[in-house]
Amino acid sequence: MKFVETFEFYPFLNTAVSFVAAFILGTLIGAERQYRQRTAGLRTNVLVAVGATAFVDLAQRISGTSDAVRVISYVVSGIGFLGAGVIMKEGMNVRGLNTAATLWCSAAVGCCAGTSMIAEAALLTVFVLAGNTLLRPLVNLINRIPINDRTMEATYEVSIISNKEAMPQMRDLLVERLEHANYPVGDVEVTERGDDTVEIVATLVSTAVDPHEIEAVTTFLEKQAGVSNATWDGSTKD
Repeated sequence: MKFVETFEFYPFLNTAVSFVAAFILGTLIGAERQYRQRTAGLRTNVLVAVGATAFVDLAQRISGTSDAVRVISYVVSGIGFLGAGVIMKEGMNVRGLNTAATLWCSAAVGCCAGTSMIAEAALLTVFVLAGNTLLRPLVNLINRIPINDRTMEATYEVSIISNKEAMPQMRDLLVERLEHANYPVGDVEVTERGDDTVEIVATLVSTAVDPHEIEAVTTFLEKQAGVSNATWDGSTKD
């Protein structure tokens, strides 16, 4: 049997230690994810860690360190497919990025264990758990800090609804009032909204604004003849 010829006790024992270490450390990481009811929980993180360990250990035993390094690079890129599977987009919100990053770290733990760097794998596990637990209160604290609209960079749009007859005058007046308030206009678009209704949208050059000043502009425009509505909106840049 080929197994009898190739089996070596001490390399096998080294592999077993690597698997056990990856299993335990992956369990620690996965337990935290499972407790928080994340998509990739206990079993997924354990399997990622043990799988990465198996591939790296196998490459190292067959071909040595150089091939193990090559396999590690494949693990790093391959784990991206699993990470993409737990990222979900709901409207403007994206969920699962932290869980995907945790899977990536579980693979790194497995790679460390696969190269018999058990202490380094344990240290990495401590940092992963610290990132997912100890930093949570800081994240909550930052999220509770009110956003200052004046210091927030965003793209703002001011739009008015008017009849077609008043459109040329209202378009010029919109640009004039915004620039008078020191908000330069980057673009103006006119869109038909009905037989005799158009929407004029002015996009401001990326800047910070005072909501009260923009509100004053829209209030003034809404009082003009031929204008039925005037509003403004902003989308924050990431």
